[in-house]
Amino acid sequence: MNIIKYENVLDKVIEIRGQKVILDSDVAALYGVETKRINEAVSRNPEKFPQGYLIELTQDEWLPVKSQFATSPPLGGGKVKLPAAFTEKGLYMLATILKSKQDFYNYIA
Repeated sequence: MNIIKYENVLDKVIEIRGQKVILDSDVAALYGVETKRINEAVSRNPEKFPQGYLIELTQDEWLPVKSQFATSPPLGGGKVKLPAAFTEKGLYMLATILKSKQDFYNYIA
Protein backbone atom coordinates (compact mmCIF):
# COMPACT_ATOMS: atom_id res chain seq x y z
CA MET A 1 0.00 0.00 0.00
CA ASN A 2 1.27 3.49 -0.87
CA ILE A 3 0.65 6.27 1.61
CA ILE A 4 -0.09 9.66 0.09
CA LYS A 5 2.14 12.23 1.72
CA TYR A 6 0.99 15.60 2.98
CA GLU A 7 3.41 17.39 0.67
CA ASN A 8 1.74 15.80 -2.37
CA VAL A 9 -1.67 17.00 -1.23
CA LEU A 10 -0.92 20.54 -0.10
CA ASP A 11 -0.80 22.10 -3.59
CA LYS A 12 -4.17 20.56 -4.45
CA VAL A 13 -6.03 22.32 -1.65
CA ILE A 14 -8.11 25.31 -2.78
CA GLU A 15 -10.66 27.49 -1.03
CA ILE A 16 -14.32 27.45 -2.09
CA ARG A 17 -17.07 29.16 -0.07
CA GLY A 18 -14.61 29.79 2.73
CA GLN A 19 -13.69 26.12 3.08
CA LYS A 20 -10.50 24.30 2.18
CA VAL A 21 -11.35 21.59 -0.32
CA ILE A 22 -9.84 19.27 -2.92
CA LEU A 23 -11.49 18.82 -6.32
CA ASP A 24 -12.79 15.40 -7.32
CA SER A 25 -10.26 15.12 -10.15
CA ASP A 26 -7.37 15.83 -7.77
CA VAL A 27 -8.68 13.29 -5.26
CA ALA A 28 -8.88 10.75 -8.10
CA ALA A 29 -5.29 11.48 -9.15
CA LEU A 30 -4.09 11.05 -5.57
CA TYR A 31 -5.92 7.72 -5.31
CA GLY A 32 -4.71 6.60 -8.74
CA VAL A 33 -8.25 6.12 -10.11
CA GLU A 34 -10.45 7.85 -12.67
CA THR A 35 -12.57 10.81 -11.53
CA LYS A 36 -15.70 8.90 -12.47
CA ARG A 37 -14.81 6.25 -9.83
CA ILE A 38 -14.74 8.94 -7.15
CA ASN A 39 -18.09 10.30 -8.32
CA GLU A 40 -19.58 6.80 -8.50
CA ALA A 41 -18.55 6.15 -4.89
CA VAL A 42 -20.35 9.34 -3.85
CA SER A 43 -23.49 8.66 -5.90
CA ARG A 44 -23.74 5.10 -4.58
CA ASN A 45 -23.43 6.28 -0.98
CA PRO A 46 -25.33 9.60 -0.78
CA GLU A 47 -26.22 9.09 2.88
CA LYS A 48 -22.52 9.18 3.74
CA PHE A 49 -22.06 12.66 2.26
CA PRO A 50 -24.41 15.02 4.10
CA GLN A 51 -24.22 18.77 3.75
CA GLY A 52 -20.72 20.00 4.56
CA TYR A 53 -18.93 16.95 3.20
CA LEU A 54 -19.07 17.80 -0.48
CA ILE A 55 -19.50 21.02 -2.43
CA GLU A 56 -20.90 20.98 -5.96
CA LEU A 57 -19.19 23.89 -7.69
CA THR A 58 -21.24 26.37 -9.69
CA GLN A 59 -20.13 27.63 -13.09
CA ASP A 60 -19.14 30.95 -11.47
CA GLU A 61 -16.97 29.11 -8.93
CA TRP A 62 -15.45 26.75 -11.50
CA LEU A 63 -14.31 29.31 -14.10
CA PRO A 64 -11.65 31.02 -11.94
CA VAL A 65 -10.41 27.66 -10.65
CA LYS A 66 -10.31 26.21 -14.16
CA SER A 67 -8.26 29.14 -15.41
CA GLN A 68 -5.50 28.19 -12.96
CA PHE A 69 -5.03 24.84 -14.70
CA ALA A 70 -3.97 23.81 -18.19
CA THR A 71 -6.75 24.19 -20.73
CA SER A 72 -8.64 21.29 -22.29
CA PRO A 73 -7.54 19.96 -25.68
CA PRO A 74 -8.63 22.26 -28.55
CA LEU A 75 -10.77 19.58 -30.18
CA GLY A 76 -12.82 18.77 -27.12
CA GLY A 77 -12.31 16.57 -24.12
CA GLY A 78 -11.78 17.74 -20.60
CA LYS A 79 -14.35 18.05 -17.85
CA VAL A 80 -17.96 17.97 -19.04
CA LYS A 81 -19.64 18.01 -15.62
CA LEU A 82 -18.96 20.70 -13.05
CA PRO A 83 -16.60 19.30 -10.42
CA ALA A 84 -17.32 18.42 -6.84
CA ALA A 85 -15.00 19.47 -4.06
CA PHE A 86 -14.38 17.42 -0.94
CA THR A 87 -14.08 19.03 2.47
CA GLU A 88 -11.92 17.36 5.10
CA LYS A 89 -14.97 15.47 6.46
CA GLY A 90 -15.81 14.37 2.93
CA LEU A 91 -12.28 13.07 2.40
CA TYR A 92 -12.46 11.03 5.59
CA MET A 93 -15.78 9.54 4.52
CA LEU A 94 -14.55 8.82 1.00
CA ALA A 95 -11.55 7.00 2.44
CA THR A 96 -13.90 4.64 4.28
CA ILE A 97 -15.74 3.61 1.11
CA LEU A 98 -13.23 3.83 -1.73
CA LYS A 99 -11.13 0.79 -2.50
CA SER A 100 -7.68 1.80 -3.71
CA LYS A 101 -4.02 0.91 -3.53
CA GLN A 102 -3.39 4.39 -2.16
CA ASP A 103 -4.08 5.19 1.47
CA PHE A 104 -5.40 8.75 1.30
CA TYR A 105 -6.86 8.55 4.79
CA ASN A 106 -3.41 8.67 6.36
CA TYR A 107 -2.43 11.98 4.74
CA ILE A 108 -4.51 13.93 7.23
CA ALA A 109 -2.55 13.92 10.45
